Amino acid sequence: MGNGITQVAASAGYEVLMVDIKQEFVDRGMATIQKSLSKLVSKERMSQSDADETLARITTTTNRNDCADVDLVVEAVPEILELKTSIFSELDEICKPECILASNTSSISISTIANATSRPDKVIGMHFMNPVPIMKLVEIINGDQTSEATNSAVVEAAEKMGKTALSCNDSPGFVSNRILCPMLNEAILTLQEGVAEPEAIDGIMKLGMNHPIGPLALSDLIGLDTVLHIMNVLHEGLNDDKYAPADLLKSMVAEGKLGRKSGEGFYKY
Repeated sequence: MGNGITQVAASAGYEVLMVDIKQEFVDRGMATIQKSLSKLVSKERMSQSDADETLARITTTTNRNDCADVDLVVEAVPEILELKTSIFSELDEICKPECILASNTSSISISTIANATSRPDKVIGMHFMNPVPIMKLVEIINGDQTSEATNSAVVEAAEKMGKTALSCNDSPGFVSNRILCPMLNEAILTLQEGVAEPEAIDGIMKLGMNHPIGPLALSDLIGLDTVLHIMNVLHEGLNDDKYAPADLLKSMVAEGKLGRKSGEGFYKY
């Protein structure tokens, strides 16, 4: 999602530094941005000159020390607590004192991440929806010590990127995934129990509930490993067995059937 966040920020007029751990990942991210911008130009939703100016605002690096002078960091690394806390601790040392550190996490506690820094008042969740250039929402998550000034600054930045920013307080799954993922898990249980085939489950939810995509297809899009991770966060964080992940979900992840990114989940790609 990092390249999508880079794209919308640069399109909004921000100078953006996109950081990754390998040059090949940086190059892949830039190629994705160029493809996305070209599609917008072809659909006449953006001019070629605006696309060129967007690309010109993006600088890339594989060195986190280059973040020393930025005003806002948006972290978009995998959903691994130890990885996020280690990166935030490192960024806390690198970035200037007034820099806001935001996480694109979909489920990990912002307060826990903030405790890895000496600036918990300037740590916040900035949960973009995927695909970032298309989806309008940014879920803003306030940690226990996030200041009102930090919240206001991040809401303003998200709105400048053309997003609708809605705030909530730190809690397992926040709002979006606390409500969404149990529904996805329930769809998986429905399949596990032989109530219906995937096409019927998804078709009923699309046509009957006016959902743009069925829950099993959406699970494949998100990644079954990510859905499992979020269900585990909810199960452990809220200490309620109604959030226990389906056995089918656990077995599919163990088999490497993760959805679109692996080529097979509830459907084949």
